[in-house]
Amino acid sequence: MRRAAPAFLALFLALMLFAAPAGAQEPPRLGLPPVPATVAGTPAMRRLGEKLFFDRSLSANGTLSCAMCHIPAQGFASNQSALSIGMEGRSLRRNAPSLYNVVFKNFLFHDGRETDLAAQVWGPLLAADEMGNSGIGPLIARLRADADYGPLFEAAFPGEGATMMTLGRAIAAYEATLLRGGGRFDRAVYGGERAALTTQEWKGYELFIGKAGCAACHLIGAETALFTDQSWHNTGVGFRSEATGGKRKVQLAPGVFENVDLVAVGLAQTGAPSDVGRFEITNAPADRWAYTTPMLRGVSESSPYMHD
Repeated sequence: MRRAAPAFLALFLALMLFAAPAGAQEPPRLGLPPVPATVAGTPAMRRLGEKLFFDRSLSANGTLSCAMCHIPAQGFASNQSALSIGMEGRSLRRNAPSLYNVVFKNFLFHDGRETDLAAQVWGPLLAADEMGNSGIGPLIARLRADADYGPLFEAAFPGEGATMMTLGRAIAAYEATLLRGGGRFDRAVYGGERAALTTQEWKGYELFIGKAGCAACHLIGAETALFTDQSWHNTGVGFRSEATGGKRKVQLAPGVFENVDLVAVGLAQTGAPSDVGRFEITNAPADRWAYTTPMLRGVSESSPYMHD
């Protein structure tokens, strides 16, 4: 039975996959809270936000869009590599988190550094190794000069046009439609339809909320399940010592090899890894290597897991 427990848990987590995305203006799906109207916006805002989300011209060199790291077919995450790929093929420090149900998150990014979905949009847009824009003004100027965007911004935000605020609100409105809920798990747990889950999945659920302790952080409420405690924890994943001191045979020229002290020539990493999680935001020692608790809806699509 002990060896079977991981399989039951895997089955339970896999069933999180089977819940189709919903529109933000629909009635709340079983197992989910209502989408805040202030974020959901209007149909015109969501159409504009979707176009912006998939538009590569939002990056400095016209090669990257939001959707290239948050890939729809990959759970609005990125599972082709452990770390996301940014501007000019640069490997980023973390992987892209899934955007399913992101509208319900109190803290955004792996380190929880942002709390507003519309404001969060500008983080990747201005990051040098992500979408690479040098500032807000140049990007807004490009959008205002694009004839396709004029009518769309006017329909979504009459009299305002393209601004820092309207761009963020439009993309946030689209992201608010990326919902997972109302699936077999919800019908079984909240709808009284016990047969919606298999016997093995029920065993996985009992482990999840009981002996395995998963639900201590990935919360399941009485009426809704976002599978997060909206907080951050140090689970031991963040710290990896990569010191590689000592001597090693290094090729100095074609056919010329010497035993070289790697520390002396700067080829050894002897310090702590640069990514220390939420500590970078708070400078609180207790937050070293702490990361936000991810939601689990659509988890079957969004591997690899953890922030790195």
